[in-house]
Amino acid sequence: MKSHSNRRAPPLFVAAMLASFAARAASVEITVTDSHGARIADAVVWAMPKAAAPQRPRREASVEQRDQRFSPLVTVVQTGTKVRFPNRDPVRHQVYSFSAAKPFEIKLYAGTSAPPILFDRPGEVVLGCNIHDDMLGYIYVVDTPWFAKTAADGATRIADLPGGDYELKVWHYAQSMPGEARAIRLRADETLAAALNVSLKAQPSRAGTR
Repeated sequence: MKSHSNRRAPPLFVAAMLASFAARAASVEITVTDSHGARIADAVVWAMPKAAAPQRPRREASVEQRDQRFSPLVTVVQTGTKVRFPNRDPVRHQVYSFSAAKPFEIKLYAGTSAPPILFDRPGEVVLGCNIHDDMLGYIYVVDTPWFAKTAADGATRIADLPGGDYELKVWHYAQSMPGEARAIRLRADETLAAALNVSLKAQPSRAGTR
């Protein structure tokens, strides 16, 4: 008699299991404001679990150079993610960073031939171009798969979190001090609303595009 132990589960069964998990997953709807109560775009928010974060496959991210700007202006990725820097301009760029979280340099290039860069430590990475001094961009690397970036209205949503205890954190490239952190506890099927505050040094520069 043949063993059926290696037989795969039917697709409908798998789909039902995934749907069941999604129905039990929690989410956090977050609004970020500055010290004057104004809503802030391009703020990075993430939920750090008190227990170890699960390992998930990383997808490559991309930061384009277009119209001599980095696009998007702010990118957030999980530690261990590779990021490509395609040059969509008719001129060559030389992308670099001196940031402690990821110092690197891509020599003068055009097109999409530059190899991806592995971002293997958490923290802020400021991007520049040795050819165009006014080009600035930002990558923020977090040690969790649960992160998001605020839209123009200062709001965003982190979805598909397992129930449990987390620390909700925020970062902005123009902040004058570390952003607010807040401890939260989520039930498996809960949607929680949260507000976070960050103090800015000045009106943020729009050196790049979203």
